[in-house]
Amino acid sequence: MRLKDKIIIVTGSTMGIGKAIAKKVVAEGAKVIIHGLEEELGSQIVSELGAENAKLHIEDLSNEGAGQRLVDLAISTWGRLDSIVNNAAIVAASDIHTTDKAFLTKLMEVNTYAPLFLIKSALPHLIESRGVVLNIGSINAWSGEHNLLAYSISKGAIMTMTRNLGDSLFRENGVRVNQINPGWVLTEKEIERKKEHGLSDTWYKELSKMYAPAGRIIWPEEIAAATIYWLSDESGPISGQVVDLEQFPMIGRNIPKDSTTIPHK
Repeated sequence: MRLKDKIIIVTGSTMGIGKAIAKKVVAEGAKVIIHGLEEELGSQIVSELGAENAKLHIEDLSNEGAGQRLVDLAISTWGRLDSIVNNAAIVAASDIHTTDKAFLTKLMEVNTYAPLFLIKSALPHLIESRGVVLNIGSINAWSGEHNLLAYSISKGAIMTMTRNLGDSLFRENGVRVNQINPGWVLTEKEIERKKEHGLSDTWYKELSKMYAPAGRIIWPEEIAAATIYWLSDESGPISGQVVDLEQFPMIGRNIPKDSTTIPHK
């Protein structure tokens, strides 16, 4: 019960990593605002967690005032707010040839602007509770896959935002801000996305150890487990930190250039 009686907003929590986080924080004693675009899925989660532990808000975060409405729901329901998990994001393929201004703007609105303005809306309440913000980034923030240009830009921006606010908000207001960067995670959408890319229905069952040393990719529940440290008092005064959660080092990795990776006779 490391989060006993804490009130937490988890954006993008009707499926995937956000859903796993919402379930985990409730298991640790918190109450949660479930957010997403899929009302039926969100209602199922609320039913599973119990109406006394979870409330649902369905809205596109790019809407003006969406962040404030999430905060208002938490305050009107439970009277306080302790933490925000900025998890919601659009993951969409693009490269320099297919990224136009409208496409990039939409991704930035949801992936970068919305987390910033949700923090801003919540700040008075987070100051009162000496609360915590946890941003869910991506390993793509460091460079990104070649076909995830706009997405990678948006995640690089939120990583800088985390470090900036993690310094200023903690020093000035006592509000900590940290970030985790998940690697390759087996979410519902990732399974479908790779099938759309032409992979088999069971692509995730046979993966090269170059991409998945464990023989599988990360489960959403494993990312959720890691969030509890950052949301709880256990992380003490730590703020402004970004931690990669992948099976191999993201910075400086120099993969083998031999018969294990290069076609040979």
